Amino acid sequence: MDRNRQSLPTLTEIKELLSYLPKLYADGFSPVIKWEGGHRDEKGVIQAPWPQYHPIVEAFFQTLSRDGWSDFNYVPAEAQKMLSDQNFIKTADLAQIKTMLTYCTRAERFGDGAWEMAIKRGTIRQLLERLDAIRAEMEQN
Repeated sequence: MDRNRQSLPTLTEIKELLSYLPKLYADGFSPVIKWEGGHRDEKGVIQAPWPQYHPIVEAFFQTLSRDGWSDFNYVPAEAQKMLSDQNFIKTADLAQIKTMLTYCTRAERFGDGAWEMAIKRGTIRQLLERLDAIRAEMEQN
């Protein structure tokens, strides 16, 4: 059995996530309100900068942190390979979308600003557009 088939997101969960697509890609929307840090403190230590995300971005990734969207067995290198192939994304199934979204969610832990880049580069848009196609297929069946 596929490691994700046992706990795929429901149609309701998919629709909830898709509600963020027009918000994240609205004209003039910026995922980051401002960057904090990046300056020397009173001891001369430079603090690395970090983003203050827009509440919509925070809510989106909070939704992705729920069990229904978390692939606890994902392999980062495999997910990264999937994400690097736009044609793969266009035909990905729900389990694969879940894996790629898990990768995007967890990427922020390893590099501040990863969520911003995933949104600005269109990775999140591509994944949500494919998810919308899957939603349509589910509603037809």
